[in-house]
Amino acid sequence: MFSLHGQAGSFHAVHWGVVIACCIVAVVTDLRSRRIPNVLTGPMFLAGLAWSVAAGGLSGLGDSTLAALALAAPYVVLFLIAGGGAADAKLMAAVGAWVGFHEGIVVLLCVCVSGALIGLGYAVIKGQARGVMANLILMMFALMTLMVGRRSLKEVGAQFPDSRTMLSIPYGLAILTGVCVAAAGVFVANLWT
Repeated sequence: MFSLHGQAGSFHAVHWGVVIACCIVAVVTDLRSRRIPNVLTGPMFLAGLAWSVAAGGLSGLGDSTLAALALAAPYVVLFLIAGGGAADAKLMAAVGAWVGFHEGIVVLLCVCVSGALIGLGYAVIKGQARGVMANLILMMFALMTLMVGRRSLKEVGAQFPDSRTMLSIPYGLAILTGVCVAAAGVFVANLWT
């Protein structure tokens, strides 16, 4: 049986190759201009959905759509609260459309860890580790109050530090790093099954 996103012990180099190649382009543009263009993320997203339909029909489309929503959601929330880059959310949605839900969750976790490590490393290099750690703790507490329903999105946004005063990194690098780590992990896991 043909598997859409690498389930059943197979590793699909095509979808991972497309995702990694697009993330490399995203990193290059993000490093140069601090932007990830819609001309990259839009077609990548639509091609991922088309691939999913061709490979898995409506079930494939549902899996890709769910993955796109799951991967983009945290970045949409951060965009709404802190004014971060919407392009990060669009790139994550496009990645989800290609890799599907199960592998997408692995990607999401790897990207979050990569982003935290790269961000902290950059803060140490810039001599701002203490301030960044304080901001991270404040933001994590605020997001937890949102998740448990104690505060509204607007109230949580008011607790976030001003985005103009925060140290920022080109997050495309974290996305590429997380995608590469996830791809390697999925590949190795599939060798054992």
